[in-house]
Amino acid sequence: MNRSKSWGLSLAVALMVAACGGSDPDVPGSGSPSGAPTTKGAFAAVVSFGDSLSDLGTYTPATAIPGTNPPIYLGGKFTTNSASGTIWVENVATTLGLMITPAAMGFAGQSVACPIAATHPALANTCTGYGQAGALVTDPNGYHHGSGFLTVPVVTQIANHLTRFGSFKGSDLILVFAGSNDAFVQGDAFASSAAQIQADAAAGKLTADQANTALFNAEMLALGAMKQAALDLGGYVRDKILAQGGKYVVVLLLPDISETPYGQSIPAAARPVLTGLSQNFNQWLRESLTGQPVQLFDTYSWWHGVYANPGQYGIANNTVAACDPAKISALTAGAVTDGTSMFCNATAGAPYNGLRSGADAGTWFFADSVHPSTGGHKVFGDAFLAQLKSFGWI
Repeated sequence: MNRSKSWGLSLAVALMVAACGGSDPDVPGSGSPSGAPTTKGAFAAVVSFGDSLSDLGTYTPATAIPGTNPPIYLGGKFTTNSASGTIWVENVATTLGLMITPAAMGFAGQSVACPIAATHPALANTCTGYGQAGALVTDPNGYHHGSGFLTVPVVTQIANHLTRFGSFKGSDLILVFAGSNDAFVQGDAFASSAAQIQADAAAGKLTADQANTALFNAEMLALGAMKQAALDLGGYVRDKILAQGGKYVVVLLLPDISETPYGQSIPAAARPVLTGLSQNFNQWLRESLTGQPVQLFDTYSWWHGVYANPGQYGIANNTVAACDPAKISALTAGAVTDGTSMFCNATAGAPYNGLRSGADAGTWFFADSVHPSTGGHKVFGDAFLAQLKSFGWI
């Protein structure tokens, strides 16, 4: 996905903006959830809500190699796609002896619900992977919606599950991992505002003090939107999952988006703004779930640990994306030029392989500028399973 917004901030201004923080004086997020189960679950289904980090292949139909008949699909998941290219949600389900498949597949306004049921009716109850790339927490006009992504928001994903099944069951393992696209939207908006403010200051239309004030206001607007998204998500967990029978519920915090190839591609002085968006969301999500019977997975801390010490997790490269934009462009006849892993396949040989020369989908952490590779998803899934054990759930 192309995230090439200008982040042309001066060092002094960017540091001023990042230092402003935006936290309320009562320290939101200092509480904790409480009352979640402490006994093992008799899990019969994994139910997953979220975005591209949990997308099981919603947009697979859009990845057909031009001119192939029957169509050959390059991918659909946001990772290093292959026959063994699973993501963390699938890995968790498999470890529990369960199966999870996409709740919908489609592109550009067209979609099919529970596609596996068309060929395997007995597997209809496995269509509980609702995550879609581009999905926001609440707004249906998600990231890249205009380019064809369905971007069904998390609030609607939950509603769709309730429409299909009536309620959640005590045997459901429910995973909620959302907010990254809200951060990208707000990051892009802030970057655009910052570029315009900088241009106006350079042209003499704003004084330095006026520019700093405008930047401060732009960041406060972005942080306010992230706060609202977090409060919305916490409310959906309380009112639409827990209140509708959800028992074993894990809500995942956001990682630090600056600790990605995308985050490292912007000026160092501006990276704290990205970090602040993730932190602010996490604070208010914690706040909204304080006292609620859920468990939190601290993706932020785990991600930082992997980024700082990759070798401890078997990761050989965590700075360069494994997928090669030039190869993907060639495979898609020039239709895709940004190297998104949605079109990246790790299968050796023609007509699939889209990896950089020397890249390893198992030991390079990132598939593209923000999404984990197969290996990245494995270490993430392993950490998540270890956390489930610590909860006493498995």
